[in-house]
Amino acid sequence: STSFRFLQSSQQVSGITMALGGLAGINCHCQWGLSGILIGLFVILAAGVFTALPVFFDWFAYPWYYALCWFWFILGVALLAFGLIYEACCSKPAKAREIEGAEE
Repeated sequence: STSFRFLQSSQQVSGITMALGGLAGINCHCQWGLSGILIGLFVILAAGVFTALPVFFDWFAYPWYYALCWFWFILGVALLAFGLIYEACCSKPAKAREIEGAEE
């Protein structure tokens, strides 16, 4: 019960709720959508490069290697789809203010 109370108190610092239930810092703004898009694209490209090895050079032409390449490709597509959906549906609008009295 003491550790649970500590967890609850560590999630809020000076009235500011910390991201990820206290696991991330106060200034973490957790860009889940953008991170999913970029990491998904990177994983898809990496899977393509590693798939090119057995296709063009006849290296690592094993069935389990092809299965791993498909796994990484599908994981990249899932991350990309999650990132796109999150950006379209769940992202918060930017909170920007214009300076009053500034000339354009």
